[in-house]
Amino acid sequence: MMKNLPLCSALPVALLALAGCTAADETTSQDDETMIPVEPDGGIGDGAEPLPETEQETIPRALHGRWGLAPGDCTDEDGDAKGALEISATKLRFYESQAAIAEIKEKGDDNIRAIFDFAGEGQNWQREINLHLNESSTRLIREEYGEDAMSDPLTYTKCPV
Repeated sequence: MMKNLPLCSALPVALLALAGCTAADETTSQDDETMIPVEPDGGIGDGAEPLPETEQETIPRALHGRWGLAPGDCTDEDGDAKGALEISATKLRFYESQAAIAEIKEKGDDNIRAIFDFAGEGQNWQREINLHLNESSTRLIREEYGEDAMSDPLTYTKCPV
């Protein structure tokens, strides 16, 4: 029994030493890992200014939807709605072409004047267009500017949904 006494007394000391090493490692680990606070704007707390938000070039919501030069443009029953114009947040869609915003010149709640990049029938071109609603917001007026622009404005009626 005496032979085992030094081994038995050494075992608790070894366990304490091992436990001490583990606790020191955990403390060191916590000290090395500095928490990065999250800023209210979603930044990571490094003090850097947030990246500027790029204002997406969008067409005012009041102009969105399907518009027609004639009542038949509001239906696709015959597939020949040649005077139809569909407006989304970023595009104009015509019968055989579509246009995306290249540069906004002026913009309000119910109007936009911009340069649009057109593509259709194997061609690409740019056109400056002003789209605005009449006073009662029931008609859309489209005016074009520049070379090859239409001389007179076009007036569209909002298609029923």
